[in-house]
Formats: sequence, C-alpha cells, structure tokens
Amino acid sequence: MSKTAAAARIRALSADLIGLSERLHAYPETAWEEHRAAEWVGHALDVAGFEVTPHCLGLETALLAKAGSGPFRVGICAEYDALPGLGHACGHNLIAAIAVGAGAALAPLADHLGMTVEVYGTPAEEGGGGKIEMLERGAFAGLDLAMMAHPAPVDVAEARPFAVSHSQVSYTGKAAHAAAYPEQGVNAADAFTIAQVAIGLLRQQLPHSVRVHGVLTNGGEAPNAIPERTDGRWYVRAETLAELAEIEPRIRRCFEAGALATGCDLEVVPESKPYAEFRTDPTALAAYVDNAEALGRSFAPDGPAARMNRASTDMGNVSQVVPAIHPYVGIGSLPALNHQKEFADHCVGPAAERALLDAATALAWTAIDMAGPT
Repeated sequence: MSKTAAAARIRALSADLIGLSERLHAYPETAWEEHRAAEWVGHALDVAGFEVTPHCLGLETALLAKAGSGPFRVGICAEYDALPGLGHACGHNLIAAIAVGAGAALAPLADHLGMTVEVYGTPAEEGGGGKIEMLERGAFAGLDLAMMAHPAPVDVAEARPFAVSHSQVSYTGKAAHAAAYPEQGVNAADAFTIAQVAIGLLRQQLPHSVRVHGVLTNGGEAPNAIPERTDGRWYVRAETLAELAEIEPRIRRCFEAGALATGCDLEVVPESKPYAEFRTDPTALAAYVDNAEALGRSFAPDGPAARMNRASTDMGNVSQVVPAIHPYVGIGSLPALNHQKEFADHCVGPAAERALLDAATALAWTAIDMAGPT
C-alpha cells in the first residue's frame, strides 16, 4: 500500500514537478550561483510538508529539507547547477525535480515507514564540488541510504564514474609590442602551447583509464601584443583516487615545462577537492532496478549510449561515506548526448517528463524497500 500511495502522490504532483523542471531549465544558473534554483526547490519542498533550512551549513545555495522522525534515514540529492554556455545540457533541472518528487512522495508516509526523509539541495556539481563542501561541514553523516537519479540518453543502473581533479591553470609572463619589441616579451600563450604538446605526447604512456582535457579561458588580448597572462581550466580523470594521485604529478610536470621553456610564472589552483570513484550499495541498486522495470523501464546493455555512467560526480565522495546509488534515467535523446546543446533541448518535453516521474517513483519505492517492513 505504501508504494501505491507514493506513486499516487507523484501523479498528483506531476504538473507541479514538471513546472519546476521547466522553470529551472529556462533560467540556468552555474556553480555557486543557483540562487533562484535553491529558492524554487526549497519552496516546493516546503509546500510538500518539509521543514526547510536554506543557506544550509553556511553555503548560500545549499539547502536541507527534513520530514518524518523514524530511525531509517534516507537522503535524496537535488542538483540544480547548469553548465557555462550550455545551460542544462546535463539535465540537472530534472535531477532537482526528481528529488523533490521522491521526497514529496515519501514525506506523508515517513513516520509510518519508520523513516526520516532528508532532501539535500547540493550546489556546484559541475566542477565546484558542492557535495564535498557539504560533507566536510557535516552533511550526509549517518544516512542509511543516499540516492539520486541522473538523466542520460538511455537507462543505466550502476554509476562507475572516474575520479577527477579540477584545476585553474595560469601563466604570467610580460607584455610587449609583438612587432617592435618582441624580445622584451615573455609569452604566456607559448607556455600553454608547450604544456598542451607535452600532455599530448604523455598520453602515449598514460593508462587507458586516464583522461586529461581542458580549455583556455583567456589566451591573450591582442594579436599585436605578446600575451602577458593566459588562463585555463583542466581536468584529470582516473579510475580511482589512488590512481589519480599517481597521475597528477606527471600532468603537473607538463605545465611546469611550459613555464620553464618560456620563463613564465605558473599557478595551479584546485577548483575543489578531487571527486572520488563511486561505491554502489548493491542491495539498494537491485531494488531500484526492480522498481524501474516494474514501471516499464529497461536498462541498456554496455555501449556508447550507456557511457554516461562513467561521468565524474561529487556524489562519489558521498558514496565513500554512506551507502548510495546513482542510477541514470533515459530521456530518449539519441543521437544527442550529455553536455551537448541538443541534449539540453531534450531535458524538457514528453520523454523528459516521463523520465522525471518514473525516476521519482522508482527512488521513492526503493527507499520504501530499504526501510523494510513496517
């Protein structure tokens, strides 16, 4: 009966949940700037009967909403940051609405189920490590289960993300007129060129589990001036945090080569602490799969469309501390894939709406299963 009631609650709220997702999609906000998103998600949870704490743990765009007082504590994570220049091309508008829906379905049942439902509004997943900041300030401690569902081209059950570090890289040289006084310059753009060539050559010796990629955010200001400063953002991914720790010094030496060859000063500043690999709770994942299949969903075999489960996430750090699952719900986007503008277009519309309601229901049913018989 509890599952029937949870599903009915989500159906009753479907228009509101879809409206929340569409509103978030229309007004994307990037990491640590999700002020409207946090307010809208907090309001929806307040209406659903939660006690909502905004600006949670001193983080302006984090929140915590609680309902029930039972001994089994389930945490549901709502992400709502967007990608710079791409909007919600990873579907965090849907993640937030799924979390609200699952939480709202469980809230009126919580005490009967012996459950405390905690919905966490988690900022800055796209590189800022919001969940890591929250973890270090005491969030998620003692949960019996943490969970969320992430949009993808197809349904995939198990998250197997890379560990990743995110860094701001800057070179500082000396400006000079590129035609009249080139010998007076110290070229910060050349430093990045040398570093990228070194990284490209290093890839021949890197394990197949390692990814290194980045972008220049400032490559200079005028073609007739030797660039005095250049900036970039770089990610290094590996199978585990342990492998990442072995690889990062080798990448650092490539950037140091650029500084050495040009005479520039190098600065490398982490954007957050590294994201960890994911540790899946097998019992909870099996329950989610059963529940999703009961709703008519089917899981894709291994293949290119299923590879979104390798994408790094700070939910991996949560999974190192408490039991967790992070399944992917398909929105029928192919050939569009995550982090493409076309994928953002698929994060609203009928297929996205069905995915939202199915994932919210499957997560709620999984929490009911894991709480045990009442």
